[in-house]
Amino acid sequence: MRRAGLLLMMLLMLNACAFSRGTLGDEIKTDTVNSIKKGTTTRAEVLAHLGAPDRLLQLNGRDLFQYYRYDAKVGSLLLILVNFSRVSVKSDDLFVIINREGIVEEVIASKRTENLEFRFWPFGD
Repeated sequence: MRRAGLLLMMLLMLNACAFSRGTLGDEIKTDTVNSIKKGTTTRAEVLAHLGAPDRLLQLNGRDLFQYYRYDAKVGSLLLILVNFSRVSVKSDDLFVIINREGIVEEVIASKRTENLEFRFWPFGD
């Protein structure tokens, strides 16, 4: 009886919870995005403000600079035989299209990583 109680207590102590957070990329500041003006800002100015893009694509002679930041939060319930986790990922993205003359043609930005919550329960909302 004593061994069974000790074994049960050990099994209960092996359960655990874990919370993790990770980010990828640099923060995209709203002031920096607002300083990029269509029709006047040059490629050199974009590179001076934001640095090298995370992704560079060619679109019909235009350059597409993509800057991103991903934020992920994970909550996990770790049991002996079964583990449950819930991952929440959001991203901030900035796309800058530069024409053949080296002038900004379009700026598209989204900021969604603010208030990303840990969601522990792995089944639905």
